[in-house]
Amino acid sequence: MVKQHQREYGSIIIGGHDEASEVMTSVEAAEYLKMHVKTVCRLAKEHKIPAKKVGSEWRFLRSVLDRWLAQEEEVVSQL
Repeated sequence: MVKQHQREYGSIIIGGHDEASEVMTSVEAAEYLKMHVKTVCRLAKEHKIPAKKVGSEWRFLRSVLDRWLAQEEEVVSQL
């Protein structure tokens, strides 16, 4: 498995250089989703947003968040 480190403790890429597989911290996910970090963590804790807990920190895959957003958009459009 190939891992790429960017910045000192920046993004970790799983399986190469594909941005879709980027592992994000709660801060990075909040920036990506344009949400407050506390909201992202609360939604993760409530299992309303896909995430994994690693120790005491949440981790998010960009590709999974993209699919989650697309599903949420489909639900809204059906209303």
